Amino acid sequence: MSISNLKKASLAAGTVAMIAGTAGAAKTKAVDELINGIKNKSDKVRAEALLSAGGVGAPAVKSLAKVMGDKDTEVMRAGKRALWKIVRHVGRPRARDERNAVVAELMGVLGGDHPTLVRREALWMLSEISGRTSIKPITALLSDKELREDARMVLQRIPGKQSLAALKKGLKAAPKDFKLNIAQSLRQRGVKVRGLACVKLVPTKKTNVKPLK
Repeated sequence: MSISNLKKASLAAGTVAMIAGTAGAAKTKAVDELINGIKNKSDKVRAEALLSAGGVGAPAVKSLAKVMGDKDTEVMRAGKRALWKIVRHVGRPRARDERNAVVAELMGVLGGDHPTLVRREALWMLSEISGRTSIKPITALLSDKELREDARMVLQRIPGKQSLAALKKGLKAAPKDFKLNIAQSLRQRGVKVRGLACVKLVPTKKTNVKPLK
C-alpha cells in the first residue's frame, strides 16, 4: 500500500472511530437525562422523561432496572413505565435490531442480582418481544420457587417448538406441587397430558371427592 493510500485509510479509520465515539457519548447522555428525569421530584419532569423513554432503547435497560428497585415508590413506578415504553417501542414492525438489543439486556436482568419484582417484570417484558433466544434463561427459572409460575406462563405465551419443548422438559423435572401448573400450560398449547388433573378440577378446600384424572 502506498503512503497516500495509508494516509487515506488512517483518516477513514479515524473518522469511523470519531463517529462511533460521538454516537456512544450521545447514547450515554440520553440515558443519563432519562434517569435524572425519572428520579426528579417533580411530577411534570418525570412525565416529560417518560415521553422520551421509548427512543432511548437498549442502553437504558440496565439503569432502568436499577431504578425499578428504588425505595421511592413514585420513582420505582416511573422506572417501570419507562422500561415498558422501551419494550413497546421496539416491538413495532421492522425494528428487529432494536428489539434484539433490548431482549439481550432484559435477559441480563433475569440473571442479575435484581429484586424478584424486577426480574418478574423482565420476564413479562420478554413475553412481549422475545423469541427462541430467551427460552433457555426463562426455562432455568422453572426451578426458582419465586419466579417459576411466571416463567411457565411466559413460556406458554412464546410461540414455537422450542418453548413447547421447554415446557415438556420442565414437566418431567418439576416437583410434584408444580407439575399440575406446567401440565395446564401444555394443555393450553394443545398438548394432551395424561395422569395429571386439570388445575380447574382440583379442589381448593378439603373434600372427600377425589380429583379427576
